[in-house]
Amino acid sequence: MTAHEPSGPSGWVYQLTPDLPNMPQVPASSARTITYATDRLGSQPVAWAVEVGDELARVITREVPELGGGHAPFETLRMGTEAATLHTLLLLADPAADRAVPEESLLGDREFARRRLGLEKVLRGIRVAHAALTQSLMAACQERAAPPERAEQFRRISESLFGFIDEFSSRMTAEYLAEHDRWLTSGAAAREETVRAILDGQPVREDTARELLAYRLEGCHLAVIAWCDSPVADAVGDLQRATSELLHLRGCSSVLSQPTGRTTLWAWGELHTTFSAGGADGFSPPGGIRFAFGSARHGLLGFRRSHEDAQHAARVMRINPHGTGPVVDYPEVELPALLSTDLPALRRFVSDELGALAADKPHAEQLRRTLRLYLRNERSLRAAAAQLHVARNTVTYRVKRAQDLLGHDLTARLPEVMAALEASRVLGPAVLRPEDDGSHADPSHHS
Repeated sequence: MTAHEPSGPSGWVYQLTPDLPNMPQVPASSARTITYATDRLGSQPVAWAVEVGDELARVITREVPELGGGHAPFETLRMGTEAATLHTLLLLADPAADRAVPEESLLGDREFARRRLGLEKVLRGIRVAHAALTQSLMAACQERAAPPERAEQFRRISESLFGFIDEFSSRMTAEYLAEHDRWLTSGAAAREETVRAILDGQPVREDTARELLAYRLEGCHLAVIAWCDSPVADAVGDLQRATSELLHLRGCSSVLSQPTGRTTLWAWGELHTTFSAGGADGFSPPGGIRFAFGSARHGLLGFRRSHEDAQHAARVMRINPHGTGPVVDYPEVELPALLSTDLPALRRFVSDELGALAADKPHAEQLRRTLRLYLRNERSLRAAAAQLHVARNTVTYRVKRAQDLLGHDLTARLPEVMAALEASRVLGPAVLRPEDDGSHADPSHHS
């Protein structure tokens, strides 16, 4: 049977279609895997598998949050659930198909081992995915298989999934333990333990740590967290090369890097020149890689605090991925980072302070930007007009319109308004009201 001949008891597999055909998911699997499955199943069943794989990954991260951890780890997990779903469909369509566990399903397993997640959590994630996939397949079969054939098809789904998951669990366990052993014997374990001890504030002998890490801890440190938006084959290598280059461009003479999974890197550079956020002229970040820098800080305590700053900057970048460039320095986003530790509260604060100006739409954004520059330039119309490249009369009109939309006296709450404007500039939709939301702050809130 081919993808163009959906007949026989398993014909329902070839009739699968995604629930949201007008919003197709981008596959997480390799082009080779998608092409292979499409040749045998057809494009619609493959689209169904991609959609279900995404949902399985979301179910897993809800039930076992430790297996998530950001966009790139989620994409790695989705690659595995998508590959497993495609593999199950191929087995249902053709019992003679290759039963080997897909390589793409093992990538996340190796990352879990490197992230030191417990094997019991990995196996629980597999059980959660098994239950959710069984439910999705049973529902699809109930809807599409002929009534006389449903009982047999339900049996085949149960047997195929049980056999596959049993083999899958065994292979995942073996891969996890092998990766864990490789990590322990590579020297990386001792280095990571030392780095984490410093970051946790535990007492360490600086001379011993310096020798193990091949990095001076008494100097001035600039920390950076780098990650890939999407999993790629040599992500760690790409991250290490790009991060080292960028730190050297910023005046660092030596670099310590610590991979934390397949798609994230922690690094520190020892500064021997004055740090400048613009000290990376000519550097072109590789596609899909993002860098969150901390502040330059001294000594062992500075090693930890610069990393904490970088974590805050990275969180801001993840809250609003399109609101920053690929390289962000903590001092540039410090205020929004501090304000956004309680994002729901910040959203209410922005709405209260900006009133109708908190709408997530272009016109409101233009008014917010004008008002922010006007206030930052000590209410100089000339300076704001020069930065905006518009006439002074335009700035005058926009500032007046912005103050009308605030719904309260600007002068009385100037620090709060400026903080809300800065938060909305950096965090964007995460703290603004949707464009179609007709609500606005109560004008009497600050009266």
